[in-house]
Amino acid sequence: MKKPGSMKGLEDLGRVRLSRNFFFREFLHSEIADFYRIPNIPDDPELAIEAGRRLCEELLEPLEATFGRLVIRSGYRNRAVNGFGNASGLNCSTNAASAADHIWDMRDADGCIGATACIVIPWVWDRRGDIGGWQSIAWWIHDHLPYASLCFFPKLWAFNIQWHERPARRIMSFVEPRGVLTKSGMANQAGSHADAYAAFPDFRTVPKLTL
Repeated sequence: MKKPGSMKGLEDLGRVRLSRNFFFREFLHSEIADFYRIPNIPDDPELAIEAGRRLCEELLEPLEATFGRLVIRSGYRNRAVNGFGNASGLNCSTNAASAADHIWDMRDADGCIGATACIVIPWVWDRRGDIGGWQSIAWWIHDHLPYASLCFFPKLWAFNIQWHERPARRIMSFVEPRGVLTKSGMANQAGSHADAYAAFPDFRTVPKLTL
């Protein structure tokens, strides 16, 4: 697929099915792009689709199957949108740091691909007073899913969840207690953390879609 050069082409990209329950269009919305009128269109749609499918199939689908509907707060950003966001102090990392992260169609410095979405899980947020803090969902994901990195934010416990072909398995948070929850080399990386999410539903998956 070529980079869309028309509204029709962008519609066609939006109809690309990334997994059983997710289409590309859900990940194209950006407040930065909308407000500042910067088209958020992939330069390399095929690479973006490849990375996005792994994110959806391996991470988002089992989360939605287990906890119900996910809210996509932010997904794909192209170089122009992300670069503007970084230069304007709008909570975007540099393009180099966002490669294989929010910039799905840009390989990182090691040539790896990846994709990130910022999501909210209403099931978790609505039970925030009973489940023991944001760490509960963080440890559930750590024990059940092949994530690369997680980063939690105070509003609605939204968090970035990344798929990457070389996963770092790192969790950090801007919610108290702030900082790194786990990363490679820490003693808590291994073993079960089931006590942290005892009230959670059983893990569920959906069959992968044959595309």
